[in-house]
Amino acid sequence: MPDDSPAPAPVSAVPRRMRLICAVTAAVVVLAMVVVGVLLTSSSTGVVSFHTSDQVAMIVLGLVLGAGILALGRPRVDADAAGVRVRNILGSHQLGWDLIRSVRFDRSSAWATLLLANGDELAVLAVQAADKERAVAAVEGLRELLATYRTPEPRRPPLLYDN
Repeated sequence: MPDDSPAPAPVSAVPRRMRLICAVTAAVVVLAMVVVGVLLTSSSTGVVSFHTSDQVAMIVLGLVLGAGILALGRPRVDADAAGVRVRNILGSHQLGWDLIRSVRFDRSSAWATLLLANGDELAVLAVQAADKERAVAAVEGLRELLATYRTPEPRRPPLLYDN
């Protein structure tokens, strides 16, 4: 008997609150470093001398720090029938549904995790508790996709010490 239920919708999530905080923090850091760079007059106090190159270096340092702060808002997760693509701060992973055992998001967790078939866990930093309803919707969507597209595990014979 064919299943007439519609396929689950694809899931895409980013940490919205974290991105907002990172953007504001990066803007404040860049602005502060630009102000310091502009106000750093070229003079010699006898101990330290500041030049135009020091002013430019302060501004460039502010831009580099701002870019680093913005990178903290990089996480993203996309899931569809083909599998899950997780992009965290430092790395990316592409997993098929057969490699994922479950989607976990405990009450005390800051973000969701994927429990993999080999026993490892993969953090999904894009789904954060701070995003509240958006995070719940993303986890429910991931679980629905997993239930639909994961192949059932074969039944294993009992171990010798199992009853």
